[in-house]
Amino acid sequence: MGLQDQIKPGNNLSIETIDGDIATLNLGPTHPATHGIFQNILKVDGEKILSSEQTVGYIHRAFEKIAEHRPYNQITPLTDRLNYCSSPINNMGWHMTVEKLIQAEIPKRVDYMRVIVMELARIADHLVCNSVIGVDTGALTGFTYVFQEREKIYELYEEICGARLTTNVGRVGGFERDFSPTFHKKLKDFLKTFPKVFTEFDNLLSRNRIFMDRTINSGPISAQRALDYSFSGPNLRAAGIDYDVRAMNPYSSYEDFDFIVPVGTQGDTYDRFQVRQEEIRQSLSIIKQAYEGMPEGKYYGDVPEFYLPPKEDVYNKMEALIYHFKIVMGETAVPAGEVYHSVEGGNGELGFYLVSDGSRAPYRLQFRRPCFIYYQAYPEMITGQSISDAVLTLSSMNVIAGELDA
Repeated sequence: MGLQDQIKPGNNLSIETIDGDIATLNLGPTHPATHGIFQNILKVDGEKILSSEQTVGYIHRAFEKIAEHRPYNQITPLTDRLNYCSSPINNMGWHMTVEKLIQAEIPKRVDYMRVIVMELARIADHLVCNSVIGVDTGALTGFTYVFQEREKIYELYEEICGARLTTNVGRVGGFERDFSPTFHKKLKDFLKTFPKVFTEFDNLLSRNRIFMDRTINSGPISAQRALDYSFSGPNLRAAGIDYDVRAMNPYSSYEDFDFIVPVGTQGDTYDRFQVRQEEIRQSLSIIKQAYEGMPEGKYYGDVPEFYLPPKEDVYNKMEALIYHFKIVMGETAVPAGEVYHSVEGGNGELGFYLVSDGSRAPYRLQFRRPCFIYYQAYPEMITGQSISDAVLTLSSMNVIAGELDA
């Protein structure tokens, strides 16, 4: 009899005694400790976890199948709802995939603008993850403190596209508008004030004895096992593998910027925390480099099949009116072909495998969702650990339900 047969799914922690002192504990699917809709049925001896069985799919929305019936521009909002802690990275990864298929040439200015927005999103993503690790060790102050800085990043999103969480930012070929004067002012203010706040957050936790005792040796994984499970992103780098898509397969002109790829040694919760901390510092450096070296030029590429023409042209030129109609109605066909493009998402390598048959919608689209891949290792990482370690490990892996289920 499997664990699924021994305990029914519930919505909080519940224990049923089995064979004396051995019990099953239903962690989730909707419990504050899981920070999302995850069910893990643990077999425990006291506080020690003997085994674990996962149930996924609680918010599965069939995005890949939906995408087969949507024009290319209308797929961007679907990507928002993967890792919604860093939506702009998802948006731009999708746009770059389509640009790769249609072989569009993108201005250098667009690359730099995208890098700025994507690195802001990475900072926001890592702030959520690391501050939540603090909460799960009993330190709430850092969470409330850095969320004020995350709010400033969301204000920058608003200046670009008018949205905050599900951004739908940018277009195939570039951006719908250039950075506004207000954006420039807010970005400069953020780059000036954030380092001090972040240093205080780091000082609060990084050398805190209670935090270190709770996180060191919590949920470890070796470099070889991480590779066996196809880990990517901070979770892989924390295990000691220096793989970063931005460095190994540069896109959007990342080869123009100097940054280091931080790595850990133990692959435990503390290493995952520290890797994300250093990545925030590196993201700040990349943003400064991109902003100070921003090239002149257009903020969109020469892709009239995807980019809405100016309203004045729509009112006065037949060609512009035709393009406007085709784009809005989703009647733009793309060349037949097959491409894969990946970006370094907040959680790891986010890839898009796109097959086109030359019609207005993809013939097949698959998302390589890093959460879905590395969550498979969770039972192995928590076996032999305590229940409190299981909660910390889940937080430090930064498993986002929207990306896990898709």
